[in-house]
Amino acid sequence: MIEESDFEQIKFGAEEILVEAEFKQALSSRKMLRIKAGFDPTAPDLHLGHTVLLNKMRQFQNLGHEVTFLIGDFTGMIGDPSGKNETRPPLSREQVQANAQTYKSQVFKVLDKDKTVVRFNSEWCDKLNAADLIKIAAGHTVARMIEREDFHKRYTGGQAIAIHEFLYPLIMGYDSVALKADVELGGTDQKFNLLMGREMQKHFGQTPQTVLMMPLLVGLDGVKKMSKSLNNYISIQEPPQDIFGKVMSVSDETMWLYFQLLSAKTANEIQKLKKAAIEGMNPRDIKFLLAQELVARFHGDAAGREANENFIAQFQQGSLPENMPDVQINLNEVTNLANIIKAAGLTASSSDAMRMLQQGAVKIDGVKIVDKNMQFDTNCSFVLQVGKRRFAKIHLNKNE
Repeated sequence: MIEESDFEQIKFGAEEILVEAEFKQALSSRKMLRIKAGFDPTAPDLHLGHTVLLNKMRQFQNLGHEVTFLIGDFTGMIGDPSGKNETRPPLSREQVQANAQTYKSQVFKVLDKDKTVVRFNSEWCDKLNAADLIKIAAGHTVARMIEREDFHKRYTGGQAIAIHEFLYPLIMGYDSVALKADVELGGTDQKFNLLMGREMQKHFGQTPQTVLMMPLLVGLDGVKKMSKSLNNYISIQEPPQDIFGKVMSVSDETMWLYFQLLSAKTANEIQKLKKAAIEGMNPRDIKFLLAQELVARFHGDAAGREANENFIAQFQQGSLPENMPDVQINLNEVTNLANIIKAAGLTASSSDAMRMLQQGAVKIDGVKIVDKNMQFDTNCSFVLQVGKRRFAKIHLNKNE
């Protein structure tokens, strides 16, 4: 019989397993299972939301199963219609391939490189001809597609659905056939696509995979799905201090969801922390543990400890960060404070800088600044702060 601890470890944090009885039976067989999770490289950076699946994949690796990190370079050109209320513009092969390479360099911050199989679905999809696509599509009806919630909403709302969007779940399902997957992981928004894999495997005479769905990680706002487009995300590529500070900024309620979906701590360990909070332990101190763990995962243990110490010194003791960058700015090349903020690398754009000014999130030498037209003397220096965690020592000069 399967050891309950193994099953409980895999099940912990999962939203739903389809079909759970089949999944338990597969685990109890003690054979090495083929675990598949697909990621479309539609953006260059992975964020903590992506690592929810990566963490679960790592658990399977630790139990001795074969994990395939599938990069959807072919499906990425179609664009996943899940949860979308309009047709997504397809990406070029060049865009997808560039993003795919960055994915390969990032995933091993979580996965064991020596135990991970990396595949691209263009390996088999590029070989499909028109007859193959007809065979893949033959077992599925338009009515079945329209049952899917996002397609149904768009259809009944009179919004366009492009024919190529129907191909996405079919190709994703065919990926499971090509890989002979035993288990596929995905978010709850992927339920239709994941179940399509089961149907496609039946269609091609294979034993249908079981499906394990993970909840969608909410962003820093604690409400909406973590997303780069909503600017509520934490990139795993961000500097240690930024990751630490952003984790510390989430609400106490959201903290527990992050522990459940992102931490390597066991369910029992997390339960002990919850008990400690009930008994009076400051949630901030518990959040320190989470923030340090996540920084350590992506930047190493030393970086995790340093980020913790810096955060305490900066925000609890009121000191400035020791590793604050020195930035030389030529006044001939900037026209206002928003330009200076952008030139210092403290925001991604001047419009972001303007927004931070309007929100009162900009300080010069500790004084809040709201005047975007503020004038500066030549050859002056000051500490520029944007938000709670971004600092730079600015040195202004002007070429005569």
